[in-house]
Amino acid sequence: MIKATIPAFSASLLLLVASWLNAADPLKRPAAGRRSAANRSSAASTGTGIVAPGARLERLFTRTVDLEGGLTEGAAVAPDGSIYFSDIRRGENHGVIHRFDPTSGTTTVFAEDSGKSNGLIFSSDGSLLACEGADHGGRRVSRWNVDTKERVTVTDNFQGGHFNSPNDLCLDAHGRIYFSDPRYLGHEARELDNQAVYRVDPDGSVHEATREVSKPNGLAISPDGNTLYVADHDNGTDLIDPAAPAPRLGNMKIYAFRVEPSDGSVHDRRTLLDFGDRAGCDGMTVDEKGNIYLTARDPSRPGVMVINPEGREVAFISTRSLHTNVQPGGLPSNVEFGLGEESHVLYVTVDTSLYRIPLLVDGYHRQYSAPR
Repeated sequence: MIKATIPAFSASLLLLVASWLNAADPLKRPAAGRRSAANRSSAASTGTGIVAPGARLERLFTRTVDLEGGLTEGAAVAPDGSIYFSDIRRGENHGVIHRFDPTSGTTTVFAEDSGKSNGLIFSSDGSLLACEGADHGGRRVSRWNVDTKERVTVTDNFQGGHFNSPNDLCLDAHGRIYFSDPRYLGHEARELDNQAVYRVDPDGSVHEATREVSKPNGLAISPDGNTLYVADHDNGTDLIDPAAPAPRLGNMKIYAFRVEPSDGSVHDRRTLLDFGDRAGCDGMTVDEKGNIYLTARDPSRPGVMVINPEGREVAFISTRSLHTNVQPGGLPSNVEFGLGEESHVLYVTVDTSLYRIPLLVDGYHRQYSAPR
């Protein structure tokens, strides 16, 4: 009897150890994070083949500085797999850029003065590009050397007119920078009539890519490089004022533009998704299959909406029930996939926090990938 029970006991012990190891590893597909359940959202998610049953958002960071207003934004993965993100603060506080280290699980300050950075992205040479907004910010696109922390201006005007408030950006395979230039707030006078999407070529020349959008926000390039996705998020005002009556919303749509490979010009706008009278999308990203991940900000259904290139919803990651210190809470602002062992991990900025969730599909980063 002793010989019969020892193997059974050993097998049970091995199964128990294996189960514990799988639960403790945040990089396992589809395991959730390694932190306590208190830091994980109980919000349900949907999407066969994209979101695993039981996958949950794990909270990694929440602003602890006692400030009113603002939000986290612009998550960007560095070549070493760390995640840089903006902490936008209202008024004369210029905001900061944080760095989250997936290995240690710690968040540190990269830049004490971000110039009101919003969208961020790393270029293929390892430098950090930032959209600096209005409201006492730089109103420019800047480039950081992450080793020396030196910052230079990429562009701050179009044909002599200072930009409204650069918001988000993406790169194509040729190193061209596309960035959106809306105005949501800020005391500075507008010097440009349009709220447009611009393109910066490798030689430094700046071009208006399109003005066929009323208030451009999030941007992304398809994995094949043939399509530029643009979020039109027209909140109806150039000056957000929580104390004022809610403005009448304008266009809340997702557009797809054909990209001309030879010169990067964009053409043939088509509407992929129309949010109607609900708040639309802020930042976005894409996965290796070409799906587009949209940060849907309507309080009635906040979360990451995943659509295919035809505009059909294929998954949804709810952020409604997340721990939050602002109201209305649970509103996502941007998304980014990790790299390497975290290529399937989606990072999401929500309110004044940073979250992540493991998915069943890998992300796609144009600057780190060979052209398709």
